[in-house]
Amino acid sequence: MTSKRIGIYIHIPFCASKCAYCDFYSLAGCEDQMPKFHQALVRQMRESAPTLAGYYVDTIYFGGGTPSYYGIRRIVGLFNTLKDYYKILLDAEVTVEINPDSISLKDLKWMRKEGITRLSIGVQTADDGLGKSLGRRHVFADVERTVEQARQAGFDNISLDLIYGLPSQSKADWADTINRVMALRPEHVSCYGLRIEEGTPLYIYKDSPAIPTEDEQADMYLYTVDTLRNLGYRQYEISNFTLPGKESRHNLKYWNREEYVGFGPSAHSYIGNMRYSYVRGVQAYLAGLAGQQSILESRDEIPKSEQAVEYLMLGLRTTRGITGDEYYRIYQSNFAPIEALLLSYEKNGWAYRINGRWSLTPTGFLLSNQLISDILDAHAEQRVIVGMPWKKSEYKSYMTQIKL
Repeated sequence: MTSKRIGIYIHIPFCASKCAYCDFYSLAGCEDQMPKFHQALVRQMRESAPTLAGYYVDTIYFGGGTPSYYGIRRIVGLFNTLKDYYKILLDAEVTVEINPDSISLKDLKWMRKEGITRLSIGVQTADDGLGKSLGRRHVFADVERTVEQARQAGFDNISLDLIYGLPSQSKADWADTINRVMALRPEHVSCYGLRIEEGTPLYIYKDSPAIPTEDEQADMYLYTVDTLRNLGYRQYEISNFTLPGKESRHNLKYWNREEYVGFGPSAHSYIGNMRYSYVRGVQAYLAGLAGQQSILESRDEIPKSEQAVEYLMLGLRTTRGITGDEYYRIYQSNFAPIEALLLSYEKNGWAYRINGRWSLTPTGFLLSNQLISDILDAHAEQRVIVGMPWKKSEYKSYMTQIKL
């Protein structure tokens, strides 16, 4: 019997409204498109099932967009389709992203009864005024109510998403958010630094003095690491903190280069040595499933050299880190130039080694873009040694393609 395991990601692109910072593919106020989209999504899941017959599903993630706005009846319907057509393990981690403004106690009880095990709640800030300026539709009291109701419904695995470095946000403001969130004692917390993306309403703040400086954002980040550590949370990735045993098993698949398959517009998949993604727009997605055009946006075979790049780039995002033995097993090349860099990082307090595994420190995580870029340059030099041409820019641009 096969022991291969895979994760499933389902992208729900609908939201009640678009937040000012959001660069993910989503549609605001398009309820009329939901029925046709739902039919197409179910069709894709059914038609893809035979190709995944050799896998057991151990994680499922409903992301978006706002899955709770899409409707819990539809989410449960999709989950039941997966149950009918895929081999889902009894202990599978099943996550649904929700917003406090689009969920009820009845919804939460229904999800838990159906076997959904984990919630990811979009909070972003405990400052109601700041949240409103970002386009958030809830206040922090709604977050408190939702967490309390989730506990009543039987959920014992709740993650809260936060953003620091927001316009006019001070360290004291951020500390207040952290302290109020910690009072809810979630099992998992994700804390992301603000990224100002072109094309979003927040782009007007690009290079604005209203945005906290790099040093101020660094202080917010290190405060988060220290505070959560003191409260019993373990940092296991640059932006993610967890109580013991409550890591996001689905997201670990991305960072550990394990296999996953995506459904829905803009969803990505990684199976075998192939990465592929689907078209971004709902209409293009519907046309693709109707056979009018290709549903694929990209399809790339990942050679050994790029697998090694991914190993370094993703592994150094985590506290599990990397080892020379694993690197050699993937790429069959000398780890010494990379280790020499890591030793220099160690002297500067940016990296550490335990039982042969190299990881970045919290201070190193703050510098991770540059540190990992230098590591990739050292890896690329190995390609020259074995006679394989390369372009340094290829690796640096590749780093920006994975948004986790």
